Amino acid sequence: MTTMAPVPRIVDRNEWQRLRQDLLEREKAHMRSGDAVAAARRRLPMTPMEPVELVGANGKVSLHDVFEGRKMLLAYFFMWNRGAPHHRQCEGCTHVISQVSSAVRAYLAERDVTYAVFSQGPYQELAAYRDFMGWTMHWYSTERAGAALETRNGGDLRSFLNHDGKVFLTYETSRRGTECGLISLRLLDLTPYGRQETWEDSPTGYPQTQAGAWWRRNGRPVAQWTVTDEPIASEK
Repeated sequence: MTTMAPVPRIVDRNEWQRLRQDLLEREKAHMRSGDAVAAARRRLPMTPMEPVELVGANGKVSLHDVFEGRKMLLAYFFMWNRGAPHHRQCEGCTHVISQVSSAVRAYLAERDVTYAVFSQGPYQELAAYRDFMGWTMHWYSTERAGAALETRNGGDLRSFLNHDGKVFLTYETSRRGTECGLISLRLLDLTPYGRQETWEDSPTGYPQTQAGAWWRRNGRPVAQWTVTDEPIASEK
């Protein structure tokens, strides 16, 4: 961001409070609309999952095993570049997973929900990346699961229910639907310049780049710089 970027117009406190109140009413309406959508989501029917085989830390497991004895499961599908070094893995999925802390997962577990990460890559590669990043959630390879767990290879979120020993799919979302796990974007939405991306409706001259372009810096997904200072070797 340059120091020459325009700034919001200046008004006195009374004018600012009036305009803020107008926006607050819109925010409340937006929240109530979101509550109604969530209520409809809770009324979606569910569909049975066929038995599938995944690979985790202890070898082959079933989808039922991934619940870890809980009633519900949220599974994020991490896009995987097979055989690629850590810095070449998906910056978007890294952005999402980096924000699902152990504390977040503890609160989910308190509501009988297990959070896990699925990916089509070989398990040993997935585990190495998870450990490099310092993450502790369980990862599973779906390369043997077939069509039942197929996605666009990543960036999807699915919800499952364990009922009478059978697993059912209850919800799925992708692309911007997964922003529910991105507190960084939600917080940026509250700042004067927002996410600073070209798709946003911002005043002329506000700083903007292509969506997601800032998720990678100096050759690495941004979150990786919190765990390493190692420079990227030149690539041909």
